[in-house]
Amino acid sequence: MAKPISFTKRDLEKKKQEKRLAKQQKKEERKNSGTSSFEDMIAYVDENGVITDTPPTTNEKPQEIDISTIEVSTPRKTDEPVITEYEGRVEFFNTSKGYGFIKNLKNAEKYFFHVSGLQDEVTDGNLVTFKLERGPRGMNAVEIKHKK
Repeated sequence: MAKPISFTKRDLEKKKQEKRLAKQQKKEERKNSGTSSFEDMIAYVDENGVITDTPPTTNEKPQEIDISTIEVSTPRKTDEPVITEYEGRVEFFNTSKGYGFIKNLKNAEKYFFHVSGLQDEVTDGNLVTFKLERGPRGMNAVEIKHKK
């Protein structure tokens, strides 16, 4: 024997049916309103970068652009670094280990140096001239000579 449907179940089924019909109607409306063609959907960009719906009508030939002049990233690095000579004082020098530090007289910065960068023998407190070179851990003093 079939179970009798309660009043609330009937109401629920009625609401479900109404929702299905409403959904079907919306689907049909969307289908019918989408009568625009592919040409209507195309957008154009003019020479100033403005988006328009009309195609460009210029008969001018586009100007030629030299691709080699366009820089997309950082500027090209030159092979020769800018090297200037600085004056400083030897703050510390360990002859047994072969390294030391020079203090720049202009800005009080300290720079590491290795014995391979020495051109004259130096000791603590000597006034020297030197050049800077980028090393793996920062700037290093190289070409170190006694100040004349």
